[in-house]
Amino acid sequence: MSHQSRRGRTVQIKICGITNPSDALDSIELGADALGFNLYPESRRYVNIETASEWIAKLPASIRKVAVLVNPTIEQAISVARLPFIDSLQLHGNEPPELCSELAERAILFTKALPMRDEASLKQPTGFSTDSILLDSETGSAFGGSGQTFPWSLARQFVQAHPRFRVILAGGLTAENVAEAIGVVEPAGIDVTSGVEANFGRKDRSRLQAFMSAAHQA
Repeated sequence: MSHQSRRGRTVQIKICGITNPSDALDSIELGADALGFNLYPESRRYVNIETASEWIAKLPASIRKVAVLVNPTIEQAISVARLPFIDSLQLHGNEPPELCSELAERAILFTKALPMRDEASLKQPTGFSTDSILLDSETGSAFGGSGQTFPWSLARQFVQAHPRFRVILAGGLTAENVAEAIGVVEPAGIDVTSGVEANFGRKDRSRLQAFMSAAHQA
């Protein structure tokens, strides 16, 4: 369910921080390609994968289900990746290259998030055994979902410097700025959490619809 922008780019849309079946179904109906489920216990959007497994497993197979993890052990990451209703992982902490390498050796699909703040962020290591990279605002210990943006010019520089990576743009995206962000960065995908929420962990259908519309028209 990829979406072509007016300029002919194909941009995947992931709605992250899904905590309930209603928001999941609204997101799918309005055009999401992927859904993210935050399994980090300290997150305000945390979902217990054991209790949520019943409704997540019933979501359409065509929609990618991404489990968001923060500094998991290799055993935890493998255990989540083996769940039949999870398609890939998103590592959003300070995971070492060794852990990422072991996941790759086991053919586990994952995206590695990199924090972005300033020019120095462009010099951070990128050797995480994956070609799927998510750029998000650096927020200290919050690990994403802050609603804060970072200079999109940095993301554009990253895309140009690393053409082999499939770059996903996150960080403070809303219906009001997503078209501009896509135009500047030209990412492979976009990821939104707080920009389509009514409150923490609850999506707002009208904001979802506005975001989708703006992204498709970029």
